[in-house]
Amino acid sequence: MSQNRPKTLLKTPLKVVNVGLDGFSDDLARQKVPVVRVQWSPPAGGKPDLARLLSKLGA
Repeated sequence: MSQNRPKTLLKTPLKVVNVGLDGFSDDLARQKVPVVRVQWSPPAGGKPDLARLLSKLGA
C-alpha cells in the first residue's frame, strides 16, 4: 500500500453503504453524506437450523 493512500483517502468525499442499521444511515443523511441503504436480515431469521434446512431446498 502506498504511503500517501491514507492521506488522500481522508480528503475524498465520504460515500457509505449501510446494511441494516437505519439510525446509522439517518445520522449520515442528516449530515448530507450520500448513503445507499441495503435492506438485509440474516437468512431464516438468524436461526442456524432453519437456515441449514432452507439451504438444502436450493441445492
